[in-house]
Amino acid sequence: MNISENTEAILKQIELKYESINQKTETHLEGLLWSKPITYWDYIQTDALLNLQIQRTTLPDEMVFIMYHQVNELMFKMILWEMHQISYSQDIKTDFFAERLTRISRYFDMLTTSFDIMGDGMEVDQYLKFRNTLTPASGFQSAQYRLIEFSSTDLINLIDHRYRASIDRNTPYEHAFEHLYWQAAGKDYQTGKKSFLLEEFERKYKGVFLRHMEEYNTINIWQKFKQLPEVDQKNPDLIQAMRHFDHTVNITWVMGHLNAARKYIDNGQGSGEATGGSDWKKYMHPKYQRRIFFPELWNAEELANWGVEK
Repeated sequence: MNISENTEAILKQIELKYESINQKTETHLEGLLWSKPITYWDYIQTDALLNLQIQRTTLPDEMVFIMYHQVNELMFKMILWEMHQISYSQDIKTDFFAERLTRISRYFDMLTTSFDIMGDGMEVDQYLKFRNTLTPASGFQSAQYRLIEFSSTDLINLIDHRYRASIDRNTPYEHAFEHLYWQAAGKDYQTGKKSFLLEEFERKYKGVFLRHMEEYNTINIWQKFKQLPEVDQKNPDLIQAMRHFDHTVNITWVMGHLNAARKYIDNGQGSGEATGGSDWKKYMHPKYQRRIFFPELWNAEELANWGVEK
């Protein structure tokens, strides 16, 4: 049997691969004799993916609502995947940082422009009916979105601006967690009582959040930016890319979400209340949130007018 030089070289590389993990090459090669050819539907797990949409009502537009939010969660996972690469890159290079940041921004740009799918894709009457079956669930409870926030910036920038002066890097994570900006959507700071929405969210994810807060304390996007050469940190194109990401996530995307909510919740036909019971207008509007990932990259006027609608 004649084996080409190319095939022989590949077989040698395969042998070296399995030797490095103390495996027998022959066993793995023989396994190939019985393996099935890969198909698109097996690789993408199409059948499993398309069976994850379970309606609670008979209203057709509920399916739009479910699928739209599932697509969002898949996009969040893509964003977190890119963030992980930046955060865990040793001796990070500017080109690598900028390319991955561009990917992340592109995903959020897509999310921002996608609100028309939901905003113009459901009948208000149908939404007002099926939303009553969703209480007390809320999009507020997207854990991946919170992980994106923790991965983006120093924790102090996610603290409710009313309490930032009393919190620093030496503050226990548990205490900082209780003063994150989104706590205000489901917590009475006078009594300390939390809504069922917030209690359930924390019961499920608080441990995950605390670990992620600590893990990304020194490797978030801002901290990795500060590891780049000083000359690159002053590069106008890179600064603009950082500003675009910040503005897109914390203003453009948020306002797109808010405007969609206004159409369906604040239209005079329903109660005007969020399914989870939060003060959704103040929670969602960026001028109240004051959430800014990279405040050092904005001037005083821009910071003062953050999220103000023109």
